[in-house]
Amino acid sequence: MFISLKNSIMAKPIPIFRDWAPEWLIKVILFSLLLPSIVLFFLPLANINAAAGYYGSEPADIQFAVALFYAGYVGFYILERRFFAYLATREYFILFTFLQMLTSLICYYTHEVYILLPIRFIQGMLFSSTVNLSLALMFTRLRTERAREVSFSVFFGLLLCAMPFNNFVTADLIDSYNFNIVYKGALFSYLPCLVSLLLVMNNVRLNVRFPLYKLDWQSFAMYSTVLCLIGYILIYGQEYYWLEDPRIRYSVLAIVGLTAVYLLRQNVMKRPYTDLRIFRFRNFKIGLLVLFVMYICRFASGITNSFFATVLGFDPMHVSYINLLNLSGLVVGVIIACAMILQKKRIRYIWLPGFLLLLIFHVSMFFLFDVQANEYNYFIPLFIQGLGVGLVMVPTIVYAISAVPVSLGASAAAICLAIRYLGFCVSIGIINYFELFERSRHYNAFQDHLTRIDPTVRLFLKKQTTRLMAKGMSHGQAARASHKLLVRGINGQGQLRFAMDYYEMMSWLIVGTLLLIAIFPYLNRTTAYLRSRKLTPA
Repeated sequence: MFISLKNSIMAKPIPIFRDWAPEWLIKVILFSLLLPSIVLFFLPLANINAAAGYYGSEPADIQFAVALFYAGYVGFYILERRFFAYLATREYFILFTFLQMLTSLICYYTHEVYILLPIRFIQGMLFSSTVNLSLALMFTRLRTERAREVSFSVFFGLLLCAMPFNNFVTADLIDSYNFNIVYKGALFSYLPCLVSLLLVMNNVRLNVRFPLYKLDWQSFAMYSTVLCLIGYILIYGQEYYWLEDPRIRYSVLAIVGLTAVYLLRQNVMKRPYTDLRIFRFRNFKIGLLVLFVMYICRFASGITNSFFATVLGFDPMHVSYINLLNLSGLVVGVIIACAMILQKKRIRYIWLPGFLLLLIFHVSMFFLFDVQANEYNYFIPLFIQGLGVGLVMVPTIVYAISAVPVSLGASAAAICLAIRYLGFCVSIGIINYFELFERSRHYNAFQDHLTRIDPTVRLFLKKQTTRLMAKGMSHGQAARASHKLLVRGINGQGQLRFAMDYYEMMSWLIVGTLLLIAIFPYLNRTTAYLRSRKLTPA
């Protein structure tokens, strides 16, 4: 998301780049620098089982590694603005690009998850620097509102496409090599961008230099700790039985205490880390709510991928090919949303079709889950899900940021970023709840009804034993294998039932959101637009 800087727009463009560098080359270099960092964002989720196996950890640890990257991005965003104003543009680029390469090198050589986790948090902080400076440079060169909003949409389109793109690019690579090979690829992908920047950039500043004194590192530490603890609770909560485990209880107490101190500190500070006056604006709060719901719905495709892999037995490469439909839907949705923003369409006319498409996806998937299915049946629903998310994402962020005065833009951007992080963590928490609790409940229910004397079970075991004996197995081997196939079938049914329960709950959530959008009359006359030419993202 983007916020307006306090600096006035200069009458003459800052000569950041050399005169011989054409505009298209500069934009290509800036977006190329963003790509490796965006790929690193959700990289561990490209193949969560391979990552967990490589580090000798559990899938929840890999999810937490992604959450820590996100927390570093969210927590460092406001503090990063001080470094943004202190360092010259070229040296700042060189510094954080070198640090990104160094962290990728550490991730490549490490086998311990406890080393990976803090490095991922640092990578999130560096990602904040990369995004802020890259897009700030780009926006200083954009002369029209149309160009600004197109670039805005391109950035968030890249961010939305990160997961399906990672799955497609890394599926065969991870299958052929160890998981850490992806960090080696990220390391070398920074080199061309770094060399290009050294050639085309002048060593100038975007703003007047402000000394690095009175850094509010205390607020940064409290804010980041709360974010990390929220991710920890939501990711590990169901596994540890929530408040029954002392680790979760102490984490909750720490969140309450740190949040109280943080809010009190913001109210008494002359220059608060987060200006709480932004919550006085009704449209901003509505935008936060819609953004939160959208981010919960966005990651529902993870359950679909798990269904493809575990129930239908698709290999990772096959799953990545299917997700290209979701990727194409995201691209089309972002393009349509950008066009509607440029045409000053009312926000209700963007949100309603977007969430309606998400509702169609969840309802259709509810009826398409089965132990045997044709993969072509899922192409259209996956495209629809991408189209819905692409329609809602960019307009919602523009709507929320434009709801507050320009002077409060930094705090609004930080809170929107925190809401996106919270939606990501809540989505993982809900999925883990349904996967660990609801799946085991359905598994136990099947076990209660399936016994050796049950005619259906006996017929199934007899058929499987006969079929396996026809393939060359002995009677004893075939009998044992048939029992394993029965257990596998029960696990598949448990996977289906928990996925259906989750999609049913998401459908009701989207229905409530559609009613909210339809009921509030003032949304009918509200439009979203970018106010400033000199912007920096969040």
